[in-house]
Amino acid sequence: MDEREFMAAADAELARIEAALEAASESGVADFDFETKPGGVIEIEFENGSKIILNRHGAAREIWLAAKSGGYHFRPEGGRWLGTRDGEELMAALSRTLSEQAGVRVEL
Repeated sequence: MDEREFMAAADAELARIEAALEAASESGVADFDFETKPGGVIEIEFENGSKIILNRHGAAREIWLAAKSGGYHFRPEGGRWLGTRDGEELMAALSRTLSEQAGVRVEL
């Protein structure tokens, strides 16, 4: 996958995540705000002041997730974004970390 293909795939995945976050935020299940920033960054802030940061990392051709529980890297494989350490899907990892930091179950 060349850089242009990666950027298109990462931007599409980040847009999908943004839509899922919007739906979860509007549902009122968890109290968080999020902001999309230039350069493929999504910053999620919780009522308790903690944050989750998602960003595309062009040099590594990965999407990175930074949460209280640690840092996670995801690569595109077969139309899915899988964790480089354990194969966990990006949306599952994001749901898990959102739930941990919000203190309630959040399913994206």
